[in-house]
Amino acid sequence: MTIGVNTRLLLGGRLEGIGYFTQQLLMRMCANHPEDKFVLFFDRKYDAQFIFADNIIPVVIPCPTRHPLLWKIYFDYLLPFYCKKYKIDVFFSPENYIPKLKNIPIICTVHDLNFFHSDKYIGNSTHQRYFMRYFPLNARKSTKVITVSEFSKNDIVENFCIPADKIEVVYNAANNVYKPQSKEINLLTKTKYTLGKDYFYFVGAIHKRKNLTNIFLAFDEFKRQSASDIKFVVIGAKKWWKGEIEDTYNNMQFKEDVIFTNRLEAKDVALISSAALALVFPSLFEGFGIPVVEAFAANTPVITSNTTALPEVVADAAILVNPYSIDEIAKAMKDIYENTELRSSLIEKGLERNKLFSWDKSSEKLWTIIQNTIN
Repeated sequence: MTIGVNTRLLLGGRLEGIGYFTQQLLMRMCANHPEDKFVLFFDRKYDAQFIFADNIIPVVIPCPTRHPLLWKIYFDYLLPFYCKKYKIDVFFSPENYIPKLKNIPIICTVHDLNFFHSDKYIGNSTHQRYFMRYFPLNARKSTKVITVSEFSKNDIVENFCIPADKIEVVYNAANNVYKPQSKEINLLTKTKYTLGKDYFYFVGAIHKRKNLTNIFLAFDEFKRQSASDIKFVVIGAKKWWKGEIEDTYNNMQFKEDVIFTNRLEAKDVALISSAALALVFPSLFEGFGIPVVEAFAANTPVITSNTTALPEVVADAAILVNPYSIDEIAKAMKDIYENTELRSSLIEKGLERNKLFSWDKSSEKLWTIIQNTIN
């Protein structure tokens, strides 16, 4: 069997959420099924680290997909030609972009419908219009659709009018580098980032959807109530920093206690997670929320939203808050700071909850879906 895969988001040194999802599933499937061929389609020069096994054929289609017009050229014209050339039996896309193929089954991935629920979640209006027009069509044209939570599955059924039996849930999981560290290593981490002070942390894109505005306001309120020397570490590139988020930060009373690290490698984020009081992740919209399971794996308590997919992922293993309530977020921080028994209970529940999410399980489920789609 020859499986074609859209790997345009496997970018060396810039592996974001969907790229990481692609990497973790592919590296396991390729290793576990050496009798089959995997043709990986890149839209630019690829990094050798993504050629996981001998049964991979890397193909570069020289059309970097940086604009909706280039997306259309790449997926509607170039990719179908290359799929025919390499005699693809089934095509898997870890995102919602798919080629126009005849008589070849297609499995696409819809991680979430954040763009559908608010135009504020997509920074580019041209991209927003493209998503609204083509993503429902691509999902309907695909032979099978996978998504990353039951919440997203129900959202797709309701808003894309796709039968539930066409959609399968394949969960995300934590990176293996997330694990509890020794007291000595945690102390070194705190010394490096916060001069030895305890801290909360956030990790993710600095974007309106991630709710940094309310996080900053809640941290200010927590500091006023606790009169503590606690710091707040923000991990992520300031891609959407200008405007409301920057203005809120500049008006903070305790902004000197906020430390920005910019984007970090996973191994460094894992160290910060292990040494933290808690992850603060009250996102406005998530199809899954990988940072929460990574915090679970690092023995770190979690404060997160009571909306979208997050309650499904965390169950009772985190403090759930209304992401629009500054008081609730601040109170959750205060409870974590003051109550060691609560922290211990959340750590124990988080470790147990994290056992449900495994890249090995997810890759095997995806492989079963691929086989069933062909058959």
